[in-house]
Amino acid sequence: MIEEIGTVAGEIWHLLKEKGELSVSGVVAEINASQSIAYMGLGWLAREDKLEFVKKSRGVYVRLK
Repeated sequence: MIEEIGTVAGEIWHLLKEKGELSVSGVVAEINASQSIAYMGLGWLAREDKLEFVKKSRGVYVRLK
């Protein structure tokens, strides 16, 4: 399962590099993985200090550092 989470983290990184800032729910919707694995992938990248989270009136957004 760790390998799958790492793979999804890489997909998320590439998605954010290509599209820029997205809502957290938008990231989860774009990734071809279960919701829980996508959230774990976001956590993986956050733990590696690769993401910035921004709270906006319409939700939480994420972008690469």
